[in-house]
Amino acid sequence: MELTVYLAGQIHDDWRNELKQKAEEKKLPLHFVSPQTNHEHSDNIGEQILGKQPSNLYKDDAASSVNNLRTEVLMNRADVVIALFGEQYKQWNTAMDASTAIALNKPTIIVRPDSLIHPLKELSNKANVTVETIDQALEVLAYIYA
Repeated sequence: MELTVYLAGQIHDDWRNELKQKAEEKKLPLHFVSPQTNHEHSDNIGEQILGKQPSNLYKDDAASSVNNLRTEVLMNRADVVIALFGEQYKQWNTAMDASTAIALNKPTIIVRPDSLIHPLKELSNKANVTVETIDQALEVLAYIYA
């Protein structure tokens, strides 16, 4: 049984590739999907499809519409969502994706450091499982196959 895992979270470092590599090493039958991880492509997709927009407001609105559609399709196909909250970047998109997953009744694993326990307490309470590392998140998924 292969599970599709939506990897929500910031796109500024290599955490997704690290998680995928570790899942492969554990021989977990997982297929991964995620938001668009090419930041420039994500920011410009609206104009690439709809043409030049009259201001940054409209540029962002157009890109958001396309990105939200992509997220909705991929998240709806996912069996489980892992939402990683890091310390370095603002985590608005991660919070939105985690909230959406929970509202869709998708099994949700939140990964967050100790420093974010308080600001994420309500979200963590709604998720199925909250852990501190991607290794722990993978162990939760491995337990499904135990």
